[in-house]
Amino acid sequence: MKAANIIRIVVFVFLIAGIATAVTYRKQFDVDVLGDWLAGAGVMAPLLFIGIYAISTVLLLPGSVLTIAGGVLFGPIWGTFYNLTGATIGATMAFLIARYLASDLVSRKTGGWLSQLIEGVEAEGWRFVAFVRLVPLFPFNLLNYALGLTCIRLFHYVITSYICMLPGAIAYTYLGYAGRNAVAGGEGMIKKALLGLGLLALVAFLPRLIKRLLKKPAHMLSAAELKQRLDKGEDVLVIDVRSSEEYVGDLGHIGGSRNIAIEDLPRHLDELKAYRQRPIVIVCRTDRRSMKAAQMLIQAGFSDSTVLRGGMEQWNRNRLPVVR
Repeated sequence: MKAANIIRIVVFVFLIAGIATAVTYRKQFDVDVLGDWLAGAGVMAPLLFIGIYAISTVLLLPGSVLTIAGGVLFGPIWGTFYNLTGATIGATMAFLIARYLASDLVSRKTGGWLSQLIEGVEAEGWRFVAFVRLVPLFPFNLLNYALGLTCIRLFHYVITSYICMLPGAIAYTYLGYAGRNAVAGGEGMIKKALLGLGLLALVAFLPRLIKRLLKKPAHMLSAAELKQRLDKGEDVLVIDVRSSEEYVGDLGHIGGSRNIAIEDLPRHLDELKAYRQRPIVIVCRTDRRSMKAAQMLIQAGFSDSTVLRGGMEQWNRNRLPVVR
């Protein structure tokens, strides 16, 4: 068994053990207990609280309890900042854990409607993250792991999460600040208000996602499949649609590929006419520009346009050779 797979198994076992322990003792985790832990921390209390919030998010403990505790312990302004920071760090940790453990497996095994759904989510990128953060129907902790299985860019995920979780963080923090006696009724009121906000986001966002899902999808193939086809010497034209700076940047590019930035692609269609009936593989950093470029080629009559799933990020994660 490869060392990388052994490490993944160890991480997975520790994660499951941590979640099981957290769930077992979750009833002992409340505002009073948290206040006692932080009482002797002095100036380090905010950092300790942020760390506890982040780890609790990874271990699937309820975030609303912690957010209310932040309001009780630190007030409405600093409490909101500490809550939001801890939640974002925890969400990012869960996102990265899922991506490390299973994103490669998902990219190889998914197919049919599930693959098309994932592609639609990835194509929307930060917009989808904003949507699910604003809609309280989606379970926050599980959602962090689910989004890690897509190729949504980490930067977009972190920034959008921080901004779009702000309304809920403000509401729950103020609820804690205003008084724990109001928790029972106040939490339900906040959920209704956030649900209303989420429904507005749904009205604005859902038509975009449906339209994208109903488009004729471009075929996708994995990095390993493309490498195998290239090694066999198949007549495959690999077009990298990143900018020239990205093409020679930190991720490098696939040897033998042709760099045509996506904004320049329409001007080069005549040059590519020899490949109208031959295989073309579109590559970019992830999938988003690749999907757009593939749609351009499909509409222009190119019959065999394929997208490299995960782009150069996935190619590099598989440790396949690159040119820089």
